[in-house]
Amino acid sequence: MSNDRAPASGILFVAAAVIWGSTWLAIKYQLGAVAPDASVAYRFALAAVLLGAWCALTGRSLRFDARAHTFIGLQGGLLFGLNYVGVYWAEHYATSGLVAVLFSTIVFMNPIGARIVFGAPLAARTLFAAALGVLGVALLFLPELERVRDGGGAALGIVFGLGATVIASAGNLAAVRNQRAGIPVLPGTAWSMLYGAVVAALAATLHGVHWTFDTGRAYLLSLAYLSVFGSVVAFCAYLTLMKHVGPSRAAYVGVAVPVVALALSTLFEGYRWTWTAALGVVLAVIANWTALRPGGTRRAGVPGGGLSPRRLS
Repeated sequence: MSNDRAPASGILFVAAAVIWGSTWLAIKYQLGAVAPDASVAYRFALAAVLLGAWCALTGRSLRFDARAHTFIGLQGGLLFGLNYVGVYWAEHYATSGLVAVLFSTIVFMNPIGARIVFGAPLAARTLFAAALGVLGVALLFLPELERVRDGGGAALGIVFGLGATVIASAGNLAAVRNQRAGIPVLPGTAWSMLYGAVVAALAATLHGVHWTFDTGRAYLLSLAYLSVFGSVVAFCAYLTLMKHVGPSRAAYVGVAVPVVALALSTLFEGYRWTWTAALGVVLAVIANWTALRPGGTRRAGVPGGGLSPRRLS
């Protein structure tokens, strides 16, 4: 991370981690009357409209040729569509803690994917930090992981969780390609969120979801927060961070998010810490410091994957 970009990158990292960490609480109010797949479609459709309006108001062009739309659609369908649908289904069969641990493996998938697709260097330090990060997240959710043995549906949750993580990593690589092709972050993200909403809506329709909408205050406020902050602000911060530091290092947002989420859960939900959870935080912090400190892994293109503690986003 170059000296001139280090402060800005630090702010982007913190913004994405803190906002996605807070979405854990907001998502609770999305579950109930509205099918999760439908809520994903609503969330990114609203986010796309808001971000598109902001681009128009600030003079950013939303016009792209057909080729650009093809790759923007690929990014959106993977990162904002299939990824989120997969995570919701993973949580249907497994605990949020298991899904969080599975999704944290993106810190391995991103650098390996960047190596395969873009020929980016793969440093031993990156793999060491990734191992520490995944171990830290696993210790944070150790009680939930121990309960997995009591349920027979966990295997399906693991399949959906790992599948969603692979899809998210592929979406990040598509975003890298788009940034390298000169597609601006904000207009490109607006369109990709719209494509993601369409893909989520198609998945919900194929799944036979009954389309409903909750006009209650809690649902509307949480939808607004998830759309504006959890989607527009956090993803724009994250994708810009990827542009600065590359996909391998930006992916460590996924290690920091569960730590933030449990800190907020302590304040608002009475979460009780254990020594294993505390050790998990220490390892997660060491992993982030190891991966992100100046002089670390060489820059290698762009993105990582958004998570939220429940689905790591």
